[in-house]
Amino acid sequence: MIINNPKIRNTVLAFFITFSCIILLLLFAMQIGLLNQYYEIYQTKKLNNVTEKILSKDIVDSKYLEDLSYENGICMAVVSNGKTVTVANSYNRGCIIGDSNDLTFINKFIESGRSEDQTIIKTYRFKNNTLLKGIKLNSDIYIFLNAPIQPLDTSLTLIKNQYIYIVIAMLIIAILISSLISKILTNPIVKISNSANKLAKGDFNVSFKTNSNIKEIKNLSETLERAKNELSKTDSLRKDLMANVGHDLKTPLTMIKAYAEMTRDIPQSKEKRQENMNIIIEETDRLTLLVNDILNLSKLQSETYELKLEKFDIDELIKSIIKRYKILIKDEKYKFIYENKKPVIVDADKNRIEQVIYNLINNAVNYTGDDKKIYINLKEEKKYVRIEIIDTGKGIDEKDIKYIWNKYYHNELKHKRNAYGTGLGLSIVKTILETHGYKYGVNSSKGNGTMFYFEINRKSN
Repeated sequence: MIINNPKIRNTVLAFFITFSCIILLLLFAMQIGLLNQYYEIYQTKKLNNVTEKILSKDIVDSKYLEDLSYENGICMAVVSNGKTVTVANSYNRGCIIGDSNDLTFINKFIESGRSEDQTIIKTYRFKNNTLLKGIKLNSDIYIFLNAPIQPLDTSLTLIKNQYIYIVIAMLIIAILISSLISKILTNPIVKISNSANKLAKGDFNVSFKTNSNIKEIKNLSETLERAKNELSKTDSLRKDLMANVGHDLKTPLTMIKAYAEMTRDIPQSKEKRQENMNIIIEETDRLTLLVNDILNLSKLQSETYELKLEKFDIDELIKSIIKRYKILIKDEKYKFIYENKKPVIVDADKNRIEQVIYNLINNAVNYTGDDKKIYINLKEEKKYVRIEIIDTGKGIDEKDIKYIWNKYYHNELKHKRNAYGTGLGLSIVKTILETHGYKYGVNSSKGNGTMFYFEINRKSN
């Protein structure tokens, strides 16, 4: 399980240990594995530098050679007429001069007549390789330089011992740093994960806020906090929707049952029975309207409905919708004020635009003032037609305007049964207009009524 789903702590620890091992391998390769090669290059370069210094002098005395040998840690011998006349720094460990009886290179170099030459030989006393270089100053004087090209055993032992301590120290540091970093990373993530598990179980009181200064974790916590708030609102709206739909379904069903039982059980006159049946029919119509609105909204929001664009007279459509309210005009004295008198051709889905206008007028009927006036304006612009539906009611608080398009918004605090239509009208309006890509909105203030509007494309020229 750990292998397939490693924790951050284990992953960070493995990363740091791997990184430390790579560094240690590099150190081992450089300090121990390649030490001899590096040391040989270093000593060769040093002998070349000493050679240049010697050749740059017009007169070379024994004191200068001694100082030069001491400063550079090499051995030096001056040979004249086949005999060693001066040995500088001969006490240096690994010095070939006076250590070996094999003078083959020295004799061959003198006989060859070359100005410079060098070779590598192995000392008998210390069993290490040393670099021997010959320089010809003149026909009689030769200088031989030598320096070991292998580190001494004590140096290697010291480096190896240090390496062991370095390995231990690096592993301890890797574990400590990885533990610290994993703690910094995992603590806020664990907290976020625990909060997410609670949120998944429906607990919207959780918090995703953390004290982490890591940008990605901070962004994650802020994103989840926003998501939680939106889910909380959605859940609240869902509960309200279920309660309100349940209420709107229950009310007509209760009335239908009550009047049906009354008609069945109580002897009534023909007029009274007719009145009861009319109430049953009205409640059935209300129930049908609610169910149809729910189905329409579900269909629109599922994006399975395709717009059927056509050219039609919006003026004629508005007038036909107003005629549906003749009962309200006759019996309840509602006044629908619409003054346009000429055809206005637009290009849209006629059936859906009809729903929009019908629902907006229903909304105005429910909330208009005591004068029962609803104003409908049709304003022609160059590229669009603006339709306005205005009531004279109490208006809407500015802080509440952004919520009015929610399902059953007007019932969120306390459910109110609509006088006409359902509580889903504005949500249907919003969905249809956004599907068309039309601009829409509302202007309102407390005590001054409300104006809903939308702008629909005109007929293309």
